[in-house]
Amino acid sequence: MLSLVTVAPTPKHRCLIPNLDIGINSNTSNLTFFHPDLDSYLSTKGNGEVDYCRWKTNENTTMGCNGQFVYDTTYFKTSRVLDWNLICDNRWERAIIQTIYMFGVLIGAIVLGSLADKYGRKTIFYISGIFQLLAALSVAFIPNFIVYCVFLFFYGMFGSGGAYVTGFVLTMELVGPKRRTICGTAFSASFAVGVMVVAFWGYMISNIQILQIVYACHSLVLIGHWWLVDESIRWLWGQGRTEDAIAIVKKGIRINGIKDFDSTKFEGKGPMNTNEPDQSYGAADLFKTPTIRKRAMNVAFNWFANSLVYYGLSLNTGNLQGNPYLILFLVGLAEIPGYLLVICLVDKTGRRFLLTTLLLLGGSACIICAFIPKGLEVTILVMIGKMGIAGSFAIIYNYTAELFPTVIRNSAVGFGACSARFSGMLTPLITLLVR
Repeated sequence: MLSLVTVAPTPKHRCLIPNLDIGINSNTSNLTFFHPDLDSYLSTKGNGEVDYCRWKTNENTTMGCNGQFVYDTTYFKTSRVLDWNLICDNRWERAIIQTIYMFGVLIGAIVLGSLADKYGRKTIFYISGIFQLLAALSVAFIPNFIVYCVFLFFYGMFGSGGAYVTGFVLTMELVGPKRRTICGTAFSASFAVGVMVVAFWGYMISNIQILQIVYACHSLVLIGHWWLVDESIRWLWGQGRTEDAIAIVKKGIRINGIKDFDSTKFEGKGPMNTNEPDQSYGAADLFKTPTIRKRAMNVAFNWFANSLVYYGLSLNTGNLQGNPYLILFLVGLAEIPGYLLVICLVDKTGRRFLLTTLLLLGGSACIICAFIPKGLEVTILVMIGKMGIAGSFAIIYNYTAELFPTVIRNSAVGFGACSARFSGMLTPLITLLVR
């Protein structure tokens, strides 16, 4: 999800100035960006900041870039932004890339979430993993902006929208209530580890095509899950497939060395053994009763707020001072203390109290950042904010899975994920307000 931070980063840039850059390749030369005479040609905005999308002639006339730019390639040798000049008047196209990916995640959460409730967590998880691999490999070789956006949509749909959300629900349903907190939070922590891996590979590999292929190959890990991971016992039981559910339980107790298990008292007692054996449930059932409807709207708002802050911090690490790969790595690392707090405290304090506390911590840190100049203090506050919001995000994942019955649990988490991705779609567009 955050691979675009390294595949399509926006490096420092300025207009190509004929008086300075004649005869120099503006896309590859790092020396021209820091030309000793550059200051005399720089234009300024109304607030006094440098306007790198304009330059001044010797006659003090302000000129536009006319599609010719000079990039600072200190950190980013290649980028989709460089390929298509997605800066200045075209920077909205860079924002659209991220928005389209998030739109794919939103659609995936809606469609694949409901399908997982109907056809099983494992089946949809596996299918999503395969299509995620194919889409991720495809975007590495696409030179056209529009076609790239189309495949990016499916990348988000089957990746974060299908494999991630369904994988989380499957994780929560394969363990007992006592293990849900640690397993659910560990699942969220794996996302933070993934952010650090993205930063590592981005630092090591400068060619974005090879980099995208490396990212895609991580999806190969999901292929073995068909043989390594069982179907959700709770889903099987809810569908009346008690024999299949008991077979998985027997496998588990055999591996764990448990001997005192009597399966006979469970056989033939699936809750779906009624006069409506073919009844299925989906997202529409979240709104049929007042209690479930109120819960659904409540958690949707929480997902929306968490996502807006989380991706607002994650997608804008390039605005912090320092090596962008190191900053991205630290942003991922900053999440780990938040997850540890959740594991240690959430069962003692309760979900609502710790969720509220971490939201206030993350939100307060972000608000303070708005009133102090860029520097080490801002970076530290961003890390604190990321820690708080990551912890609250982990709680709302677990909380949502616990608030809804098995037959609509995947739809509920999918609905929450939809709200989160909607705010995730807005995040890159909101950044366009900053000129």
